[in-house]
Amino acid sequence: MNVGAVVTRIVKQFLRDKRSLALLVIAPILVLTLIWLVLDGNDYEPKIAVNNLPAPMEESLQAELEKDIVYMTEEEAVDAFQDGEIDAFISIADRKPNILLEGSDASVNGAVLQSVQTAFSSLYEDMSVQPTINYYYGSNDLNLFDQVGSVLIGFFVFFFVFIIGGISFLRERTQGTMEKLLSTPIKRWEVVTGYLLGFGLFTVIQSLLIVAYSVYVLDVWMVGDFWQLLVVTFLLAITALTLATLLSAFANNEFQIMQFIPLVIVPQVFFSGMFNLETLAVWLQVLSKFMPLTYGADAMQQIMIKGKDLWDIWPDLLIIIGFAVLFFVLNIVALKKHRKL
Repeated sequence: MNVGAVVTRIVKQFLRDKRSLALLVIAPILVLTLIWLVLDGNDYEPKIAVNNLPAPMEESLQAELEKDIVYMTEEEAVDAFQDGEIDAFISIADRKPNILLEGSDASVNGAVLQSVQTAFSSLYEDMSVQPTINYYYGSNDLNLFDQVGSVLIGFFVFFFVFIIGGISFLRERTQGTMEKLLSTPIKRWEVVTGYLLGFGLFTVIQSLLIVAYSVYVLDVWMVGDFWQLLVVTFLLAITALTLATLLSAFANNEFQIMQFIPLVIVPQVFFSGMFNLETLAVWLQVLSKFMPLTYGADAMQQIMIKGKDLWDIWPDLLIIIGFAVLFFVLNIVALKKHRKL
């Protein structure tokens, strides 16, 4: 009888908590669907430019590729690499192919080399004739962890700031601190600003430690400036903090904060650059544009792998700041239900 009473209480508690009940069913289905959409995408088709290739080689390469090959000089190819327009440039040097890879994505490099090998293998009976391979960004030593390292740094910073910031802000409400604070003449924007600056001090320390550990201990590929990477990481952390404080306004306990993770945090992992977005459906590519981590991870990859500076990645930085400002304003609006000023 005692066991039955406990079971009955738990069942009634779950039935009253519609959010937990929905999450129990919806969250696994959502995550599984995202995994299926990402992993069930099309194979990546590389974009290749050529210059003065013999006609048989050009025809064989074009037959192997779904996308049309592009004709350009080496100088034009360099500009195209910097703009992210092509994946490889093939020319002839010493009567054998010279392949210049863009090099920032190991999976794309593999797709290019596989296509070239398949296209040219029938033209060379002498297997001792091998193409020369060079890299514009990175090198042959660039491994999978180096490629996704920047994404992981951004994700873990975003994730832990979201959890800690959301729970901390929630406790300010549940313990009555927020109510006492709002009983004073302080304005809502001052409350939000004060909390963000207070928690922001710790996000600076966290960003510094995570970036330093990744670069100097784990030896993740890094060709850009450390301080510029730190700026991006800090902006991403502030965005996560403003989002966490916003969503905490709609939670009544720590468990409900955790419920936002599969709905807000997990989807961003799949669209942050860990998987090639060009292989996904168009609507998924559009969806990725509404996720802060998409821009944060891209900015970090540009600095770490390509050696770009902040001026080169200003569109990403501007969008990240835009997300932070949007969440900041929504935080002020959310405080209206606690006190109207």
